[in-house]
Amino acid sequence: MRLRITRLDPSVSLPAPATGSAAGFDLAAAADIDIPPREIRLVGTGLVIAVPNGHFLGIFARSSTPLKRGLMVANGVGVVDADYCGPEDEIRIQVLNFTDAPVTVKRGDRLAQGIVLPAPRVEWDEVASTDAPSRGGFGSTG
Repeated sequence: MRLRITRLDPSVSLPAPATGSAAGFDLAAAADIDIPPREIRLVGTGLVIAVPNGHFLGIFARSSTPLKRGLMVANGVGVVDADYCGPEDEIRIQVLNFTDAPVTVKRGDRLAQGIVLPAPRVEWDEVASTDAPSRGGFGSTG
């Protein structure tokens, strides 16, 4: 899959997978930023990415980000829609510092990974009830 991408700062590196078998591509900070304890900040990547219609860009934490930095993607998974690709629609990573100390993120620090995934358009067929039996909710399988 080929995507259109714009660097808002020509010196920002293009995202790349960390290994040949990586599912996603790394997203890095475009500038230094301090994240106060227990607070959320938006970390710019310096990139505008045009996601194809029928897809979205999922922004997931790298596995090392919480463990090594004390940061997590604040909204669990960021969802970037295909129509978020205007000239100033920079991809930003929403991060939460869950520690009791400030965390400094440096330009080029890889914080998250992006994965382009299909997003089928859903249409509803409303029915009075479903035919499947109820399973009992959370923890019902043991």
